[in-house]
Amino acid sequence: MKFTPDKLPIYGETLESLEQWLFQQKQPRFRARQIMDWLYKKRVHTWSEMTNLPMSLRDWLSETFDLSPTQLVIRKSSEDITNKLLLRLRDGSLIETVIIRAPQKGVGQDTSRKTICISTQVGCAYGCRFCASGLAGWKRDLSPGEIVSQLIQICHLEDPITSRDKNEIASFDNIVVMGMGEPLANYDNLLQALKILNAPWGLNFGARRITVSTSGLVPEMIKLASEPMPFRLALSLHGATNEVREQIMPINRRYPLEELIPAAKLFVEKHGHMLTLEFILIEKINDTIAQADALIEIARDLHAHVNLIPYNTVQGLPWKRPSRRRQNVFLEKLHKNHIPATIRREKGHDINAACGQLRLQIEKNGVALPA
Repeated sequence: MKFTPDKLPIYGETLESLEQWLFQQKQPRFRARQIMDWLYKKRVHTWSEMTNLPMSLRDWLSETFDLSPTQLVIRKSSEDITNKLLLRLRDGSLIETVIIRAPQKGVGQDTSRKTICISTQVGCAYGCRFCASGLAGWKRDLSPGEIVSQLIQICHLEDPITSRDKNEIASFDNIVVMGMGEPLANYDNLLQALKILNAPWGLNFGARRITVSTSGLVPEMIKLASEPMPFRLALSLHGATNEVREQIMPINRRYPLEELIPAAKLFVEKHGHMLTLEFILIEKINDTIAQADALIEIARDLHAHVNLIPYNTVQGLPWKRPSRRRQNVFLEKLHKNHIPATIRREKGHDINAACGQLRLQIEKNGVALPA
């Protein structure tokens, strides 16, 4: 399903495409850079704030483009200062964006290092057994403008309280494309959005600080490996053998480990970055010593860092989180075999910060949202 809004999200336009629009309106090309400056450097909320543009041009922009393709409807804060944003799109669909903070020492303004987790689809079609995003199925892909707009929403919230170097444009430090949806299933729109975020006329955000996560779409992983921009890759592995991974990740039936691992290795060879293997620990499913041994072989082959994630409880799913003891035994096994690994302690559990949980809760219970 493809959503066609009445107006085009302005944040989906590149400098070149905006110049083409303006050329058709018999406007000079330099106006495009002025508009991009208002959008990404000054981050205005209304067209009327673009005061160096002629009134007629502002009126045309207002009639043609949507300056607010995402609307903040709920902001929840956890005890560990994680923030989850529930955003409404123009067709009424709901998506989630998460701010994960790592507090740093500082006085006055917020000096936390912020990682922003963004969504790429409304729902998900891949049905990973631990994830709430796919419980209600896939609805549609997000447009490039809807993807970029999530980061602009973050900037609007964080700009007033964030301490930034004068050369920094964004009010956050890292982007992880790990929210709702399978990013590589929306490949073209995702790449367009990331190029806009990376462009000097856009947010000028370094590609090395952007991590794209995938459940293992092998053809798209190979395609991403050929991209010149040095994005990082996180592979949602979650099972170190085909038998176990298929219980957790249905995509493994289409792209088993025999195809997945070579594609991951190709990405590492092309980009030179250490790959991250995401591994959600689920009690008595994949937290065994046998799984640890198989994971060691994969991580060693890929020269990868392993990110262990204790299962975050999702209502309606049967899995359980392993005890701290079982988690630590698994981690120690990796360390003894010289595999770089960490346990990512949960963030935002008290606000349902796992992918898709808040949206699912709102839609399932028919909660009325602010207009």
